[in-house]
Amino acid sequence: MKRRPTKPVWVGPVKVGGDAPITVQSMTKTDTRDVKATVAQIKGLEEVGCEIVRCAVPDLEAARALKEIKRQTGIPLVADIHFHYQLALEAIAGGVDCLRLNPGNIRDAERVKQVVRAAGERQVPIRIGVNFGSLPPVGAIGKTRALHRLSDQVNLLPKAGGASEGEYSLVDHMVDTALWEIGILEALDFDLIKVSLKAFDVPTTVEAYRRLAELVPYPFHLGITEAGTARAGSIRSAIGIGVLLYEGIGDTLRVSLSDDPREEVFAGYEILKSLNLRQKGATLVACPSCGRADVDVIKLANTVDALLKGVDRNVKVAVMGCEVNGPGEAKDADVGIAAGAGRAVIFRKGQKVRVVPEAEMLAALMEEVEKV
Repeated sequence: MKRRPTKPVWVGPVKVGGDAPITVQSMTKTDTRDVKATVAQIKGLEEVGCEIVRCAVPDLEAARALKEIKRQTGIPLVADIHFHYQLALEAIAGGVDCLRLNPGNIRDAERVKQVVRAAGERQVPIRIGVNFGSLPPVGAIGKTRALHRLSDQVNLLPKAGGASEGEYSLVDHMVDTALWEIGILEALDFDLIKVSLKAFDVPTTVEAYRRLAELVPYPFHLGITEAGTARAGSIRSAIGIGVLLYEGIGDTLRVSLSDDPREEVFAGYEILKSLNLRQKGATLVACPSCGRADVDVIKLANTVDALLKGVDRNVKVAVMGCEVNGPGEAKDADVGIAAGAGRAVIFRKGQKVRVVPEAEMLAALMEEVEKV
């Protein structure tokens, strides 16, 4: 994989783009006006390795709460701004590390310019967040008076692969929307820019990022929007985000799940680990189980997985349940367990270190993990 070269930006102390590692983000799901609950959720995200966190800013009270939230937390804070540019100005004054602006619902160029000037004074980056669910009406990019968003004709546009030659598509509309706002920022000599182009439809999302990647030098924030529950959403996100990462596109990511935001972080790192792009935390290798297994491999693997969530070191752990692939896979890992009838063999760095009774195998496995 050859990484797409991009002009890096700094979100607080975290570098995004350029030669920086691909970072994992999440978004709080608390009411931002509830400072105590929001801080608690951010601290929980910090504990599982989240590197950037975003908070919704629905009104002025939420915007003002960001200052105190920022004071009580450690990771970079992004203000998620929609509809009202004044909320962006208040968030900047409160010391946020980055803004997300939606060019679909803040379409007055003069108001965007006010935000850009304020962000420039404090060197606050802006993510231009294009999202299928809030695109400007067709034919009305940058226009403040147009069709209502429920009759904006966006849904009538053909998705990726469905457009005839020369036909204006959803991908075209997403890319054009991003370029409109990028043009405003560049005209003000503002280049602290990140971009996202998210849709639920994976092929449309992938094609939009591919298209814009050829046109601008800015880092990309990857994601599949409204991806769904942890099970279905993780799969959809892994495919869309994974395709782009494999092509060298992407500098930071958020897996959007209808679940605890910590699950978004776990999923994000698993995507990166599967492509050998990041190796933060433990990697679990586990056989799927079959009729040859002498132990409940599914229960064992899930128990080990839960135990490993508290491990922040780069360690590969194998859980196997029979003699076919078990010993080989377990020996390939940093630490491995090949469980059989009533006992288990523990491996560390390719060497068998002990055989233990089934009742002691979990404790023995974790003891070896601690030694790596």
